[in-house]
Amino acid sequence: MAGVSLASWQVWSRLLVNHRMALPPPLEAEVSGLELQPAGRLTLYRAGPAATGVPLLLLHSVNAAASAYEVRPLFEHFARSREVYALDWPGFSLSERRDIPYLPELFVESLLSALERIGRPADLVALSLGGEFAAAAALRAPERFRSLTIVSPTGLGRRRPSPSARAYRALSFPLWAQPIFDLLASPASIRAFLKRSFVGAPDPGLVAHSIRSAHQPGALRAPFWFLSGALFSPDALELYRKLPCPGLILYDQDGYTSFERLPELVSSSAWKAVRIVPSKGLPHFERLAETVAALENFWITLGGNA
Repeated sequence: MAGVSLASWQVWSRLLVNHRMALPPPLEAEVSGLELQPAGRLTLYRAGPAATGVPLLLLHSVNAAASAYEVRPLFEHFARSREVYALDWPGFSLSERRDIPYLPELFVESLLSALERIGRPADLVALSLGGEFAAAAALRAPERFRSLTIVSPTGLGRRRPSPSARAYRALSFPLWAQPIFDLLASPASIRAFLKRSFVGAPDPGLVAHSIRSAHQPGALRAPFWFLSGALFSPDALELYRKLPCPGLILYDQDGYTSFERLPELVSSSAWKAVRIVPSKGLPHFERLAETVAALENFWITLGGNA
């Protein structure tokens, strides 16, 4: 490889081997599997008191190294007082990473499968693009939702990624797919990516888990579909407007999305919005108390037990 010494390449290769070691669970929780075709095995985490009150389901975002670790502060906090679940989306973390098309319907079906396993209407908290999948699932099965909160949602900017079959084919071409992904998923790249979601330094545990997760077999498959634009809804704003349950948006700044159309959504629907200042895409890591307060104040308005 031009410009890279043999010794440097050997060191980098050893680092990649180390990162491909067995991936530990992103959460300290009961771990169970769901089978969904064609995705295969999905991983669902559970903690907290059994079958008391309204369950809470937490959903991570979608990126090159996504996992349920992204919701860890919320999972650990709420597991002290209520039944909490988290899902690894298909193609990520401890869920199976099959070589299949990763399209929105697959994620919606995965979420509906998790809600069926939970068995009771739940409060959902979804990060970023996960909120689009959750909103679509709520339209399909409103009886399974008590509420939906989206943290730093996609789809509220003026510009939307356009699905590109050409982009996916280019990224996934066998000759260079793995080297491209190894560059995107290098420790330096992942730290830089996560830095844009934190006001201060990225959480070290999240960085470490993300690096290891991104170097598991098949880790490039779902992210390449994401990078091609195939996972974004054509009109997320309209999808959000149709939400059949109470909705809350938590936001401030985000290096990967914008919120120009948020006032339009709030003024034309039942959505509420709370700004967590200062924060970026993962406010619950740096502003946990404020994030929890916003969630609990929202859930109080719904009546019944949390």
